[in-house]
Amino acid sequence: MHILGINAYHGDASACLIQNGQLVAVVEEERFNRVKHWAGFPVESIRYCLKVGGISAVDLDHIAVSFNPKANLNRKLLFTLKQRPALSSLLDRFNKQTKTTSLKQQLAMACYCQVEDIHAPIHTLEHHTTHLASAFLISPFEKAAILSVDGMGDFVSTLTAAGKSNNLEYFSRIYYPHSIGYLYNAITLYLGFPAYGDEYKVMGLAPYGEPEYLAAFRRIIYPQGDGFELNLDYFTHHEQGIAMRWEDGVPLVEPFHSQQLEKLLGPARKPKAEITAKHQNIAASVQAVTEEIIFHLLNRLSDRYPSDHLCLAGGVAMNSVANGKITQNTPFKNVYIPVGAADNGTSIGAAFFVWHQVLKQPRQFVLDHAYWGCEFSNEEYLLAFQFHNLQPLYLERQALLNQVVDALCAGKVVGWFQGRMEFAARALGNRSLLADPRRVDMRDIINLKIKFREKFRPFAPSILEERVGEYFEMDTPAPFMEKVLQVRPEKRAQIPAVTHVDGSGRLQTVSRRTNPLYWELINTFAQHTGVPLLLNTSLNENEPIVRTPTEAILCFLRTQMDALVLGSYYIERNNLK
Repeated sequence: MHILGINAYHGDASACLIQNGQLVAVVEEERFNRVKHWAGFPVESIRYCLKVGGISAVDLDHIAVSFNPKANLNRKLLFTLKQRPALSSLLDRFNKQTKTTSLKQQLAMACYCQVEDIHAPIHTLEHHTTHLASAFLISPFEKAAILSVDGMGDFVSTLTAAGKSNNLEYFSRIYYPHSIGYLYNAITLYLGFPAYGDEYKVMGLAPYGEPEYLAAFRRIIYPQGDGFELNLDYFTHHEQGIAMRWEDGVPLVEPFHSQQLEKLLGPARKPKAEITAKHQNIAASVQAVTEEIIFHLLNRLSDRYPSDHLCLAGGVAMNSVANGKITQNTPFKNVYIPVGAADNGTSIGAAFFVWHQVLKQPRQFVLDHAYWGCEFSNEEYLLAFQFHNLQPLYLERQALLNQVVDALCAGKVVGWFQGRMEFAARALGNRSLLADPRRVDMRDIINLKIKFREKFRPFAPSILEERVGEYFEMDTPAPFMEKVLQVRPEKRAQIPAVTHVDGSGRLQTVSRRTNPLYWELINTFAQHTGVPLLLNTSLNENEPIVRTPTEAILCFLRTQMDALVLGSYYIERNNLK
């Protein structure tokens, strides 16, 4: 049984393939076309997934898509009659809906076959149900409360539910125009971060400030029953829509706060203008109110469905700072947030929704690692080096680990390219830049040499999962870098490069079972230094994470990266001719 899942015509377009209830491949289109957050039809992703599965489009039994233009239609009509939104907003929605009618044609073109050769039915699924499926149906829990919360999908921003075995029970929805994701997006744009997906910059900036404007934000968003409401006086999206352009598949969003917001908080910051203490305080305030609303939703959900277990998905589930505080502020004890919690992961959710909800198959798969993308052989690595007239060292496993650790201890920044590529936004040890976390100056070194990004953004620690409790105040797994936890005070001076200004770290716990080579590298570093963690950031430079050996080599050559590892091959910059 072959099920293809697709997230199309939305940010972070992706595709996945499951076979007999097992995930075999999932990847984002941006990794192929090198356009961040690309939002069209994921042609190359589909081709890749089918290739890994050893099938063609004609072999597919089901096709699952993570949006449904007919979902919540009555609510859409009622809103249109009441609010009479701008014509341009209605046209944008209509254009997206018309694309769904040509999905099979798009798939046939992608797979070099005729439309009539594709016999699989297409399931267009409500956006948030696919988030729920991606959170619960592939989680380790037999029963759990579930929250899906994001900007907007199929006219809904928030959906609460419960999962039992392979069933989903829906509780409550929060409809357009009320959205935590829209609030955070509006403030991100207001603070002068214009790129799609820049919310993480606000999250990184927040610890530098104080929540001076929390009272003001409580006027902008506030709890309402089991949910929340926005004070729409501070926004324009409900009247004018959100001006979003899809130029060559790149989502571009225009600001949608009203003049009332600027009266409340002051003028918006222009991109590239100085970031002041006021901007830091606004970031701290929006983060604080976001956490308040999330905890309110979760506590009400717990009242409705008491459980130790919580599954969380949606774009707001990428707020790793809030995620790290859930067990301290709600009754939930165990939190599962899947890799690709944002819209990229809805392709997975769509496929598993069909498998479990439509086909009524029992659960037998847990998503416990992120390594589902492209992989290459040592022969391909060597050919890529030779094409660029580079002569790397070939090293056996232990010699390679020792060589890399020696380089890290010498203060070098090492590109580490191994195995199958990670899915979703974060490098998790297969397409990573690594450095010594003990160096006070390492963040500035990486930013100056390679990343060329804002200095306030932190870098992550990858830590052996067995030793989390030694370095963090909470001993909890975080395999997808999905939680920010407090570093133990006595350890902060030991690992300054991965300790944020507020004493926190967005950690990745590394399992010997799911990534034995990366675990062994960190363990080798621990044997040399006594510190069981490394600084880990993505192997890229203002682009999507590298996919191929050639992309890694080009990144190495155009930056000041000190060394690069491709499989068993190692090269240093000072060895270049």
